[in-house]
Amino acid sequence: MATELTYPCSLTLDVPFPDARLANVALQALRVDKELSALVQKDLSAVDSTLKVQYKATTNRMLRVAVNSFFDSLALVLEVMEQLDVDVIEARGVQAKTG
Repeated sequence: MATELTYPCSLTLDVPFPDARLANVALQALRVDKELSALVQKDLSAVDSTLKVQYKATTNRMLRVAVNSFFDSLALVLEVMEQLDVDVIEARGVQAKTG
């Protein structure tokens, strides 16, 4: 007999990006990492220049572990964007010259 899990713990994150293209790049990079536990559900979407992340979990502990892991992955994606994305590098150059 299968039991249906309930997910009473939840967290919604809105991660802003400079433009919609970068939000979609982050979405595609982060989407490939599926949750390893059936005790956690994750939903990712991009709306305009915002990455929207919704987590649901069976316990606060499972939610915390999943969100911490997500932030590690997000930090890596942002670091790669900063180092390799030509548009970001060019925008920094313009800001440095004008500011």
